[in-house]
Amino acid sequence: MAGDSTIVMKFGGTSMKDAETIERSAGIARDSAPGKGVVCVVSAMDQVTELLLELGDAAATDNRAAVHSLMSRIRTKHETAAKGIGGGAPEQIRAMLDRLEHLADGISAVGELTTRSKDAMVAFGEKLSTVMMAAALGCRGFTGQDAGIVTNDEFGKAAPLMDLSLYQLKANLRPILDRGERVVVSGFIAATQHGVTTTLGRGGSDYTACIIGAALGAEEVWIWSDVDGLMTTDPRIVPGARLLASVTFAEAIEMGQFGAKSMHPLALEPAAEHRIPVRFRNTFNLASPGTILVPESPTAQSGGRGHEREPVKCVLLHRNAALITVSGAAMIGRPGTAAQVFRALADASVNIMMISQSVSEAGISLVVAKDHGERAKAVLERALMRGGVARGVALIDRVAVVAVVGSGMHGAPGIAARVFNTAAAKRINVVAIAQGSSELSISFVTGSEDGPEAVRALHAEFIG
Repeated sequence: MAGDSTIVMKFGGTSMKDAETIERSAGIARDSAPGKGVVCVVSAMDQVTELLLELGDAAATDNRAAVHSLMSRIRTKHETAAKGIGGGAPEQIRAMLDRLEHLADGISAVGELTTRSKDAMVAFGEKLSTVMMAAALGCRGFTGQDAGIVTNDEFGKAAPLMDLSLYQLKANLRPILDRGERVVVSGFIAATQHGVTTTLGRGGSDYTACIIGAALGAEEVWIWSDVDGLMTTDPRIVPGARLLASVTFAEAIEMGQFGAKSMHPLALEPAAEHRIPVRFRNTFNLASPGTILVPESPTAQSGGRGHEREPVKCVLLHRNAALITVSGAAMIGRPGTAAQVFRALADASVNIMMISQSVSEAGISLVVAKDHGERAKAVLERALMRGGVARGVALIDRVAVVAVVGSGMHGAPGIAARVFNTAAAKRINVVAIAQGSSELSISFVTGSEDGPEAVRALHAEFIG
């Protein structure tokens, strides 16, 4: 079966939460892509990853009561679901749970949970789901390792050896699809070249699906969850928010950075590079076509000007942020100041969400997560003020970041003016501004209490 007749379907935790939803997901895999090869990528059952992480922590401290309680909850959840699915699932699930308990005992005996053993433990979630989905579909199940995904040994957020992984995935999965059979692959997990289990980190199951899609030259990758797709804004803020029919990969990456119901940017990379569309769909609303992610907008594909219609696709809000401003005349014309700022925060594991710098070079403003604000301020004071690089480090710990995103903004005059005129009309104070050279988004910082009102005003201005 040719690659362009293959659909890769990823089912998230809410689509795998019990026997009923697993059977429903299996039915979708059987019926929603007639005449096409189907590879199902599955996440752990809803809430199971969290239970496994708690189990690892309890085992590392030899908390036998907690280990027993957590294992009981994990067993009950999976054995109940496996019994509802039937086939060979109950026996396989019991055997795997016995191995999980043995691993927990081993961690308790050693008294330490390493990153390697944590990956081995967390991987059981997807392995158990794979067994049940394969039983429900009556097909073969693979772990990510068995399917062919090979990574480095950075446990917890391993990076695939992409060329080797793509080659092995195609070699292992294509013959099965060509025989007209379906395949189930565990998301999120892989292995080193020495066969040691690894995990792919945040968005790992989506990442697995896109890697497999790239390897097989799939027609599309479908991400099944409990939402219809990507929205023009958070419907909890704007009840009239609309479903987006299509979004470019670049727009989706911007949306994901702001915490929208998108995909982690890294997870999208294989599909974007190989120009394979990714579609978001709702397991519980099959009538909805969802949102499709495409390499470029229809106007760009046809040679039209992207800003002729819909210059802004969505309005996003990131709550619970903090703004840090580093200032001082000594920074003017001094090479390497920004590098020192970024290095100090990187060494402290503080992620920077947004950067704004005055043209005078006398100030650099940074947005970080609110719960990292005090730590970031202290780190920068130690790194910069003692050496006279900066004169002050100020923290505002209750701000929100608002962003308008849309590929149609590129080259369209007046968008920034409309954004800030709209904010001004609502008496919303703008503290800092950032816009990339791609002109794909405009972001600004305002008080946390003004964030929702800014979103409502901008959504009404650009989207209606």
